[in-house]
Formats: sequence, structure tokens, C-alpha cells
Amino acid sequence: MNSDNLAQIWVYLSASPLFGLTMTLIAYGIAHRVYRLAKGNPLLNPVVTAVGLLIVLLLTIGMPYQDYFAGAQFVHFLLGPATVALAIPLYRQFSKLKKLWLPVLVALLAGVTIGGASVVKIAQWLGADQQTLLSLAPKSVTAPVAMGISERLGGLPSLTAVLVVTTGVIGSVLGTRLFDLLRIRDDSVRGIAMGVAAHGIGTARAFQVSAEMGAFAGLAMALSAFLASVLLPWVMGWLL
Repeated sequence: MNSDNLAQIWVYLSASPLFGLTMTLIAYGIAHRVYRLAKGNPLLNPVVTAVGLLIVLLLTIGMPYQDYFAGAQFVHFLLGPATVALAIPLYRQFSKLKKLWLPVLVALLAGVTIGGASVVKIAQWLGADQQTLLSLAPKSVTAPVAMGISERLGGLPSLTAVLVVTTGVIGSVLGTRLFDLLRIRDDSVRGIAMGVAAHGIGTARAFQVSAEMGAFAGLAMALSAFLASVLLPWVMGWLL
């Protein structure tokens, strides 16, 4: 097969919506393999590594993001069912959840309000402008909700998306180590903290530790997204 035939095949594949889907799956497969070879090092989280690989690929071939997403939207669609599926491990912890509903509620309220307010005040003290402050507020909320909150507040959704991913990576890397340092052993407590602070990436890390920790992290991630959409506009209005 000569180079002209290969070029024709490449042009055909790159124009197909399946190109984005195929490249997404390949990138995640490579990233997951690297993650396993690194013995589960949180710094090599497969989600983040796959995103980096895809960015390099799109920049190399000069493909617009909109063309890539035409195929990758199939994976995006599965985000909803995957989130709903988190109810299955949570159901298995339902008896424990019934006993802990009040501490869980208090922890969620405190995590959402203090997490948003503290980062905004620190950034304000460091001299960040108003739009950056509003983009920072939902940094610990899962990305689709965080971007919506940011847009509603008057921030930059694209900046918020970067901050959300960064927060998730930092939380997944430092979270379990911090729990060990503080001698926090209860997986339900660890899961709630991870879900509130590090959203989806932290929840994925929690499932790697234990099913119980992952279940409570998933619950915290979902409920904190709801609470953030209600509370953060009010908190930001009061602060700014």
C-alpha cells in the first residue's frame, strides 16, 4: 500500500464521526495501561492522561474540536447513565446512609459554601479580577454543572472547566494521603470528603480504594452539584 492510498484512507477516517469516538477509546486505553503500569499512581489518572493525548492529537492533525466532538459525543452521552449507575453501590450502603443522613447533609452544606467562599476570598486577596473570582467559585463541582454555574454567575466556563479538572487531579492525588495523615479511617467519611472536594475524578479514585468509599463519594458529588447550583449564586452575591 503506497503513501497515496494511506493518505486517502486517513482523509476518509478523519472525516467520519467515528474518528472522534475511536480516538477517544484508544487514548483512554493507552492512558489506562500507563496508569496500571505505574501501579495506580494518582498523578497518572487515566482521564487526565487521555485528555492530554487527545489535545496533542487534535493540535497535531489540526482538527477543530467541533469536528472531533461529532463522534466523541457518543461517549459524552454515556456520562448520564454512568452517573445514574452510581446509585447501585450507594443502594448497597443504604442502611449505613440512613444512620448518617444528618452528618452527611451538614458536611455537604459546609463543603459547598466554605469551599466556594474560601477560594474566592483567597483569590481576591491575591488580586484576581471579578470574572476570575466568579470562574473559581464552582471549581469543586462536576464539570457540566460547574460550567453552567460559572456562566450564570458571569464567569468564564472554559476557565472553570480547566479549574475543575485541576481540582479533581489534586484531590485524587492528595486526598487519600491526607486522610491517612489525619488518621481518618472510615470509608464513608473519606468518600464524602472526596466527592465534595474532587467531584468525578475524586470519585473514580475513591472507587479504587473501596466500594463503600466510592458509593459515598458518588453521593457527595451528585448532591454537592445540586447544592452548589442553589447556594453559590447567593454566596457569591454576598461576598462580592
